[in-house]
Amino acid sequence: MNKRTLYITIFVVSVLALFVVQYQYLKIGLNLAKVQFNKNIAIASQSIKQDLVTENQLSFLVGRALIKDETYFNLSMDSVQDASKKFLNDIISYRLSFNGIETDFSYRLFTRDSSFYLKSPHTFKSCKDVVKYPIYLEGYLPKLVDQHIILELQFKDLNTYFLSQLNGLTIPSILCLTVIIVIFIWVLKSVYWQRQIITTTNAFINNLTHELKTPVFSIGLATKILEDGIDPKKQQFLIIIRQQLDRLNEHINKVLELGKLEFQNKLFNLEEVNFKLNLIKICSNFEALSKLQKSQFHYEIEEGVFYLKAEINHLENAIINILENSQKYSEAPVIQLKAEKVKKHLHITIADNGIGIGKKEKKLIFKKYYRVSDGNLHKVKGYGLGLSYVKEVIKKHKGKIKIESNLGLGTTVIIDIPLIHDQQKI
Repeated sequence: MNKRTLYITIFVVSVLALFVVQYQYLKIGLNLAKVQFNKNIAIASQSIKQDLVTENQLSFLVGRALIKDETYFNLSMDSVQDASKKFLNDIISYRLSFNGIETDFSYRLFTRDSSFYLKSPHTFKSCKDVVKYPIYLEGYLPKLVDQHIILELQFKDLNTYFLSQLNGLTIPSILCLTVIIVIFIWVLKSVYWQRQIITTTNAFINNLTHELKTPVFSIGLATKILEDGIDPKKQQFLIIIRQQLDRLNEHINKVLELGKLEFQNKLFNLEEVNFKLNLIKICSNFEALSKLQKSQFHYEIEEGVFYLKAEINHLENAIINILENSQKYSEAPVIQLKAEKVKKHLHITIADNGIGIGKKEKKLIFKKYYRVSDGNLHKVKGYGLGLSYVKEVIKKHKGKIKIESNLGLGTTVIIDIPLIHDQQKI
């Protein structure tokens, strides 16, 4: 499974988990809303029951409509019934609203044998999904008809109503999930778009550097031919050409090595070695070079062996790169290297008295092509590949690299690489 598939799988599982959690919260919310609704209905029903228990203007009007008695009215019975339906509807609506129930309702007022019957001005067209709450009336109206009277409240699509009551929970959750999905897709698209650009760019750079090696080789061969029989006065120009050619070849090799480390892990073969011997060789050669360049270099290597799994050439190049940086970024270089075993790790410390690195630059120093500068001026020439290469090499050795530095106070580079546990080997 590649990384892209893994990321998408993790994201899909995470989103599904969020949906499941949200669904459970929604179920709990609906149950709580239903419990609250039933509680409010019970309170409202008790209030409506009390409104009709005694003889008053409302109960009297409703009672006359039930028994169809128009003796006390100058209106027709149909008008009396319409008025009673409307007033009863208003008092029910008021009691429900007062108790926090704001949804459509209907009602029926009837006796058990349906000999007396009164219904709401507005009724539901379909009986599907209708929930009924009966209220058994007492007092004036049952005595008037000498039968049990039931006031039945009816509600439809209560789940939709409950969901509307949970908008404060559902809408923010849906918005958050939507934002998370959009951001993830955008980030994933951006990352892989950038990765494609980086891959294409690196392929172009590697191809270009390979193409450059041919003319570099040809120029090197030509300079060797010119060495025979050249005028001594022109010898210095040939030396300059050779020096610049070597420098160009070094940069080409560095670009190629970094590309191989990043994209061809199989070419990085670790072998068990006593790296102390290699470290002594590096220090001896650099000490000789420092004397020629009139700089100071001191090293201290702890007694014993340093067995580790290493790719010798790359690890040597990484340490040499740090030493060369210490020399390049110092006016009068004084460089110290110390190698020791610390908790089953090879601990290499390289300190110098150079110009130092600012706090901001320390966070970026290992990025590819990044170079510390003084304004827009790079005092030391290069391409910003050295420390990027060093970090990649140390990473391949399962090690860590850390830089401690302050402007004007020099720089200390600390390399930490795990040793093989069995240090008794000779």
